[in-house]
Amino acid sequence: MGEIARADWRGKIGTMSREDMAEHFGKGAICRLATLDENGWPYVVPVWFEFDDADGGFWFVPRRKSAWAAHIQADPRVSFTIDDDGAPYRKVMVQGRGKIVEEPNLGGAWVPIAERMSVRYLGPNGPEYLTSSLDQPRWLIKVMPERVVTWQGVDWARKYKDPVRDGSAARVADGQDGTSTGG
Repeated sequence: MGEIARADWRGKIGTMSREDMAEHFGKGAICRLATLDENGWPYVVPVWFEFDDADGGFWFVPRRKSAWAAHIQADPRVSFTIDDDGAPYRKVMVQGRGKIVEEPNLGGAWVPIAERMSVRYLGPNGPEYLTSSLDQPRWLIKVMPERVVTWQGVDWARKYKDPVRDGSAARVADGQDGTSTGG
């Protein structure tokens, strides 16, 4: 009984499968997106996103005047994390390049993506929020991951653990090295 309770609070331990990530993303976690500003400094902003399960990419719909959209246009390299702020923790860290699919416009392909995002992040009030701002131009940006690292659960990845003092290797289950290509 004690072991079940212990495992319960730790959550599922190890790297996340594509299904784990899709479930995590479906709960409205905020993405912390990093771009490089015009002076080469990291610029980090919390943003809404949509995961494209068909190709593993990530959609972003910035407002026309969003500084980070202009940063991506100038230098497409981005990094972001999507994580839980409570146990059992889950995190996805991505590096990739942003592709400008649409420059700021009204009524573009960004609208149905923004509609789905509004419901995921705001629930039943989402469409009302979005409708009131459909007269404001937005970009459509897609990031295809080049590197993905995932982790879930309350434990350390194998790569952070020192060997046990008696010289034997630390005993951990498969899939606990903290690296992944994202499925």
